[in-house]
Amino acid sequence: MSVNVFFDFSRSYDYHYIPSRLFYLRELKAMSADTSLDALRQEIDDIDNNIHDLIMRRTQVIEKVRETKRGQTVKIRPARECSILYRLIERHKGPFPKRELARIWRELIVATLSFEGPFSIGVHMPDASEPDEPRHDRRSGRWNMARDQYGSFTPMSGYTSARQLINAVRSLETTIGVLAVPERKEEKPWWPHLVSTAEDTPRIINRLPFIGAPDNRGPNEQALVVCPVKSEPTGRDRTYLVVESAGEIGLERLATALKQAEMISTFTSVWRDPETPSRFLHLAEVEGFIRDEDSIILRLSECLEGAASSIMTIGSYSQPLSLEQLETENIDQGNEPP
Repeated sequence: MSVNVFFDFSRSYDYHYIPSRLFYLRELKAMSADTSLDALRQEIDDIDNNIHDLIMRRTQVIEKVRETKRGQTVKIRPARECSILYRLIERHKGPFPKRELARIWRELIVATLSFEGPFSIGVHMPDASEPDEPRHDRRSGRWNMARDQYGSFTPMSGYTSARQLINAVRSLETTIGVLAVPERKEEKPWWPHLVSTAEDTPRIINRLPFIGAPDNRGPNEQALVVCPVKSEPTGRDRTYLVVESAGEIGLERLATALKQAEMISTFTSVWRDPETPSRFLHLAEVEGFIRDEDSIILRLSECLEGAASSIMTIGSYSQPLSLEQLETENIDQGNEPP
């Protein structure tokens, strides 16, 4: 800082401090910067107030939706929820991270579900010592995937038995169930419990993680969600089919029949019922949204040349957001919050 000081020893006056012009300019610049920062912070506060107002307005609209859903046992609409996120991610611009944007909306969606009616999560935890005390680290794995998708404050319970969990979902003891994605050669797969035409039978409605797994989780951590609600198409769907037969069809023959029926298969598996050894259930995951009454089901049956005693869907899911869809514009890491 530059100052001008003069001393007059001939008189008894005190010395004088006279700020320079440069000092004044620096002070004015600092004051201007503070004023500008205060204005930006005020603008952020105003935006926050507007966002809050819109959230309250959104809630009022959802209360009207709740009235139209009165009488429905389960009010969750998985396809609608996924379509909202597809739309927002596609229209998003700027450096705000898309994954965090999607998480914000997931919290909004689940928060409103909670006041539309009871909403809770059951998670299959086969290695847990107690049903409600999963041994797994809750910062990772299936438990945390369910938490990420269905809200920070949603009640959750662990189930050591997949059958117990599916029955809990069927009886509405818990709203949704989260189970591991099927694999080949499973000794006791859970998906045969969905092979039923009863209206209260849970159906596959979602695949997790939908928004993408955090960096501290393994890439193969995936799960399916079941709930007794009907699936709806989004245009980005996959469907699970079960082909029942009195003898093993064989996965190669099944793959050939699926191709002949113009179905794109992404996974197949087979399970033999130990209680009825002649009963075989063949699972196929295929591209697209398929209903039991669709003609493509009949076409598949014809391609199997009578080998199938029945073919039914056990649910579908909207495809999770890909890493490419979640990519965000470059962010200047040197920026600090105002």
